[in-house]
Amino acid sequence: MNPDEISQRLELLRVEHRDLDAAIIALADGAVPDQLQLARLKKRKLRLRDEIQWCEDQLLPDIIA
Repeated sequence: MNPDEISQRLELLRVEHRDLDAAIIALADGAVPDQLQLARLKKRKLRLRDEIQWCEDQLLPDIIA
């Protein structure tokens, strides 16, 4: 993947991450939250965070201090 493709993917991941965050909040605010669905959404959000971190690492040069 070239840097432009990584940047586009990164933006899509960030949007999906924000959407999941909103969905988790909405589901948790319900009268009887579905714990299984909440757990699945949170797990997906963590996977997205890992993928976002990977993309950011690919875009930023590794600088040795």
